[in-house]
Amino acid sequence: MNTSFKSVLFVLILAASACSKPEKSTEGKIKRETLAFAPKVTGRVLKIYVKEGDFVKEGDTLAMLDVPEVNAKLSQAKGAVKAAGAQRDMAKNGATANQLKQLRAKKSGITEQFKFAEKSFSRAKAMFADSMMTPQAFDEATAKYNGAKAQLTAVNAEYNEAEKGVRPETQTATQGQAEQALGVLQEVQVALSERYIIATNDMQVETISLRVGELATAGYPLFNGYLPATTYFRFTIPESKIAAYKKGEAIEVTVIYNKEKLKGKIQTVKQLTRYADITAAYPNYDVEEGVYEVKIIPDDQQAAEKLLVNATVVL
Repeated sequence: MNTSFKSVLFVLILAASACSKPEKSTEGKIKRETLAFAPKVTGRVLKIYVKEGDFVKEGDTLAMLDVPEVNAKLSQAKGAVKAAGAQRDMAKNGATANQLKQLRAKKSGITEQFKFAEKSFSRAKAMFADSMMTPQAFDEATAKYNGAKAQLTAVNAEYNEAEKGVRPETQTATQGQAEQALGVLQEVQVALSERYIIATNDMQVETISLRVGELATAGYPLFNGYLPATTYFRFTIPESKIAAYKKGEAIEVTVIYNKEKLKGKIQTVKQLTRYADITAAYPNYDVEEGVYEVKIIPDDQQAAEKLLVNATVVL
């Protein structure tokens, strides 16, 4: 009887232990701030100067692209700048010495024609007053005089404009065209400089997405990596347990793969949306519970830098 009772009791204990849920450790992940470098122009990868795993400094050249279209536009822009500059200088400097010489000769000839027409008109006017010239002949003399006078006025205006220079409005217009052409040239030069992919931050290169000869499109991340001294531990905590974690609190985490223990402080505690990623493989919380992200900054960043990204840690 006693033996039967012990057997039944043993079976009940086994059943109870099988039904009870073991307390799971709170799991998290090792994270680092990421950074990506992408070209601003489209071109083929001509050279890559770094390898995966390299640590690059701000200002280092990572790669060079071949952008033949930009080289063609550069030649066009330089030609436009030269043409616009010549137009501007022509408008600013006015006529050449040879052109002024030609205009002086033209002005001298027309002046002599006008003087002759003026004398002829004076004689014709006196003769017409004495009734010694027909009205038709006097009209012809008057027309020749007026024509010579108009020609002299025109050549004087042409000579004065050539001597004084082009109108200010024309000079302003040509100056604007020259500045516009220069702006286009500067834009092309900037685009040409963008064929070099330059590191804007210190970074450890994790992945290089393209190889030499492949086409890199504008905005496509070519280099991905991690910023130095940005390692942190990320945990997702259910609402039922979040009261135990407070901002600024000291805490210790254990790295699963090497059993290393690191101390740190809780930097932030914030609620996650429903579709946010969860760090635990088997989340231990009810569906209706809110989920919070706990971000822990390690005290020893130098030691944390040696840890593998996305490795599992537990509190």
